[in-house]
Amino acid sequence: MRTYVIGFEETDKSAILIVGGKGANLGELSRIDDIQVPDGFCITTEAYKRITENNLEFNRLLDELTHLKVDDRLNLNKISEEIRTIIENITFPEDIAREVEVYLSRFADQEAFAIRSSATAEDLPTASFAGQQDSFLNVIGKTAILKYISKCWASMFTDRAVTYRIQNGFDHRKVQLAVVVQQMVFPQAAGILFTADPISGNRKTLSIDASFGLGEAMVSGLVNADNYQVHDSVITDKKISAKKLAIYALKDGGTKAVGLSTAQQNRQALTDEQILQLEQLGRKIEAHFGNPQDIEWCLVEDSSPANGYTFYIVQSRPITTLYPIPTRPDATEGSDQENHVYISVGHQQMMTDPMKPLGLSLWQLRAARPMFEAGGRLFVDVTDSLVTARGKANLLEAMEQHDPLIKDALVTITERGDFIKVLPDDEKTLVLVKSTKGLSAADILAQIGNDPTIVANLIKESEASVTLLKQNIQTKSGTDLFDFILDDIAQSKKMIFDSQHMGVIIAAMNASSWLNDQMGEWLGEKNVADVLSQSVSNNITSEMGLALLDVADVIRRYPEVVKYLQQIKTDNFLDELLQLSGGKETRDAIEVFLDQYGMRCAGEIDITNTRWSEKPSILIPIILSNIKNFEAKAGKRKFEQGLNEVSKKEKALLDALALLPDGAQKAIETKQMIGLLRNFAGYREYPKYGIVNRFFVYKQALLKEVEKLQQAKVIEERDDVYYLTFEELREVVLRHKLDLALIGKRKEEHRLFEKLNPPRVITSDGEVVTGKYKHKYLPAGAIAGLAVSSGLIEGRARVILNIADANLEEGDILVTTFTDPSWTPLFVSIKGLVTEVGGLMTHGAVIAREYGLPAVVGLDNATKLIKDGQLIRVNGTDGYVEIL
Repeated sequence: MRTYVIGFEETDKSAILIVGGKGANLGELSRIDDIQVPDGFCITTEAYKRITENNLEFNRLLDELTHLKVDDRLNLNKISEEIRTIIENITFPEDIAREVEVYLSRFADQEAFAIRSSATAEDLPTASFAGQQDSFLNVIGKTAILKYISKCWASMFTDRAVTYRIQNGFDHRKVQLAVVVQQMVFPQAAGILFTADPISGNRKTLSIDASFGLGEAMVSGLVNADNYQVHDSVITDKKISAKKLAIYALKDGGTKAVGLSTAQQNRQALTDEQILQLEQLGRKIEAHFGNPQDIEWCLVEDSSPANGYTFYIVQSRPITTLYPIPTRPDATEGSDQENHVYISVGHQQMMTDPMKPLGLSLWQLRAARPMFEAGGRLFVDVTDSLVTARGKANLLEAMEQHDPLIKDALVTITERGDFIKVLPDDEKTLVLVKSTKGLSAADILAQIGNDPTIVANLIKESEASVTLLKQNIQTKSGTDLFDFILDDIAQSKKMIFDSQHMGVIIAAMNASSWLNDQMGEWLGEKNVADVLSQSVSNNITSEMGLALLDVADVIRRYPEVVKYLQQIKTDNFLDELLQLSGGKETRDAIEVFLDQYGMRCAGEIDITNTRWSEKPSILIPIILSNIKNFEAKAGKRKFEQGLNEVSKKEKALLDALALLPDGAQKAIETKQMIGLLRNFAGYREYPKYGIVNRFFVYKQALLKEVEKLQQAKVIEERDDVYYLTFEELREVVLRHKLDLALIGKRKEEHRLFEKLNPPRVITSDGEVVTGKYKHKYLPAGAIAGLAVSSGLIEGRARVILNIADANLEEGDILVTTFTDPSWTPLFVSIKGLVTEVGGLMTHGAVIAREYGLPAVVGLDNATKLIKDGQLIRVNGTDGYVEIL
């Protein structure tokens, strides 16, 4: 027998599929001691099913709606309106009406109620659905209540609710609607309480919005609410707004907006005593649900309590917008009470998308220091560096190179003095890292020397190591393979972090800084190292971009092949090419490229992402673009053009220095630094190439084990194993058992993580601390960023979020979230670069300088502020972008 009506006292969070998110949470709230919840009941989802499941017209329209996209707004709105009309006109079933009447009999005849929608996909930890369905206040009498229950059912198909479901991937048929009928309270004040600050994310700061009358005036935006901030039972901030009106209930039903007197408008809606009492209630509710809550409350004047008022809680839901705090598997619950500061790994690795568990766990294994997961991204705890003067200086200097916004956020945290306590200075902590300005040319040269064979030998060593790895891994299988990979990661880490590897990179960075500093001081020239870094040797990533131009040169000779490539849709095209004139030459050219670079892809630090070797068709749009935009031998010309620019710049600098006092010595030092920069700067990109190369070998070996699991019917879909950690996959290989429920849970989490915007810096309190650029001069309306490659350029902005969607014309300016090495082939077509993520030594900056492209990085929301096709000016010298 179906149950159509359930009282709050009969339900809890386990009944979400019956009473929806709102109803389930009200059931939970009513069970918490000292929490006052207005009484009421729920019309269950069974009632909604009853009125819709056999309605042919409703189901026909629902089928049509299921196939619509968000951008088909005209049809979406039309069909949604037709569905609402059908639902509202369905005769209310008599047996359900009788059950409603039984529950209403518990209240007085003229009792007023709030009628609220409660969907099975709302008030969830992953999606709030706040305001998507309708609510109706101060409804009196059975007839009116039944009418508004029908209106709530119909509100499942408001335009906003339908759009929200499509955007968030919810199936219209799988979301059911219950209705909450809750006793009205008539408050003096009402509002919303967030048990974590929704702006900063700080879990220890509680935020209260409050206004007079019903909360509808505030929720609908009719009035500015007061805001109170509370931290550990101390009111830390108050903003008292002018509240010009309030919404109150009418005697016979409905509501009315009432203007407030001047005196009341600027009065605090809650007293300090009430604010602190509300904080205690909020913390109790948060503890019950186990996560930060968004709570609706009402303050009712009441003579029965000693203080003359009562707080009623009319709803509580999880706050869905907070970024998760990095988890520390090494800490047991409640054992770690220390403050921690975490910085994003993704912002330094140019990959802020979420990683799947296998990719996360492998990157953690190769890391030099522990990395902690949050929202599918990795973070490093830098607290130990911040508490000493030397450690802080080291860290800030490193972040100046990687991401100045991280540096500025860390400075903000330490200067506040309320979160990280710096240890007292002693002789050791006072030995600070020398800044680059303190290093002479001789100091930098002494770090490692200036022998170009050093880099050549390091590359040979890495290539030989990968060749040996490929041979040895063939002999491993089962759990022995996992042990072998762990051992190889440990050995390769020693090689990557070898002093000579790091010495080459640091020497090149110091030479670059020395040239910029000294040429600025001696000649008044800005960022000269940007020009001098063009067309350096041994840059594996920039060479990749030029190599793809060479592939285009092979293919452009064969019109039949070009035509074929323009319409391919599958990845067996390499074999099909053999049927065409020039097909073998084309396949050979692509395969030579893939042999060298096929382990690369977008987001390459995640081993689970599809490599170019696994899906070569990813490269075809770029190759076709190169054929369209360039003439033959463009790669060679671009490289030679860069060499000419460097030669001219070096001669101009040395000639100008010769005219200065001590000019001969200055010229000698400058020439030495240019030589060191030219010899070593290209190696900056090689260590990551080596890591990605090794990881692809691991992946290929692991997937052979996965094939065995598929043959043994342990798994169905190969990609399911990507949602297991390295150790979990090892256990599956060992025991031949797979937890399908865990895979499903991880997939759902990953979909949620894709919607999150990872912070650069987050604390163990959940506070997201943002940094700011400090520009001496910024034109009106300009968007500030970090200058990483000099020059001033104007052109058409091409906003591209996915490399597969790239359709560039020569001379476009690429605007994107981030670029890793897989984006390099696009750099040969563009004349400027703008990214949301990046620093002076991150991939996009290094390659932009080598190709001579003006570039500005680290512009928050650049892909939203700049529209595709707009004319923009990129100032890569001073670090800003103007929309023209």
